Amino acid sequence: MATYTHGHHESVLRSHNTRNIANSAAYLRPHLEATTRLLDVGAGPGTITADFAGAVGHVTATEIDEATLSLSRDLFASRGLNNAAFSVEDVHALSFADDSFDVVHAHQVLQHVTDPVQALREMRRVAAPGGIVAARDADYAGFIWFPLLPELDRWLQLYQAAARANGGEPDAGRRLLSWARAAGFDEVTATASTWCYASPDERAWWGGMWADRILESALARQLLREELATSADLQAISDAWKRWADAEDGWYLVPHGEILCRA
Repeated sequence: MATYTHGHHESVLRSHNTRNIANSAAYLRPHLEATTRLLDVGAGPGTITADFAGAVGHVTATEIDEATLSLSRDLFASRGLNNAAFSVEDVHALSFADDSFDVVHAHQVLQHVTDPVQALREMRRVAAPGGIVAARDADYAGFIWFPLLPELDRWLQLYQAAARANGGEPDAGRRLLSWARAAGFDEVTATASTWCYASPDERAWWGGMWADRILESALARQLLREELATSADLQAISDAWKRWADAEDGWYLVPHGEILCRA
């Protein structure tokens, strides 16, 4: 497994905890039924998984270690959801039997794994014949924003360098269709969707979150440890995020690639 670049600092979870079907898996929603058995690969804090649990018969959440998986366990317990199982897994070599699930889903996962094609092969293996393998990933090279701040250009360069040093591919969104075909899928529907932040509240949330993440998360520690940036560099980037958030004409677009693959 590649190293998870973001880590699970509060500043990261502040973003991940807002995710649900509507803002992160709308392309998959028409394929969910009350009897669906769903595997959620890389569930993180479990907010999308918990939303799935309200729409399908049973969900199985996976993560790369028990500490991370406990985030989903705790959320399910707090919501009183009991139609779930939890398993520590490596997506390159899943422990589940063939044909175990009707839907196999991964959100913002394939960009972080060492071999996304093998990951998709495994996701296909555990999907029942005629089932769905679904993935959605951002594409960092496609991020665009205004005002144009050079410190944010530097932020993007540093993030891409760190993610690739960890064995991932941060510009995954545009590659999902190619990876799916390499994994052996013949029937693939490729789409795209975006997150856009432009209102004062949205800018305050997104800009404030990244202003903290560049100073406090696993990404920040890696950049300093590998001498890709100095503390002064990271502080300058953090300050730029705050300036962006305060700009009345501030606008930010995050594009995502999506694939629905028929097993």
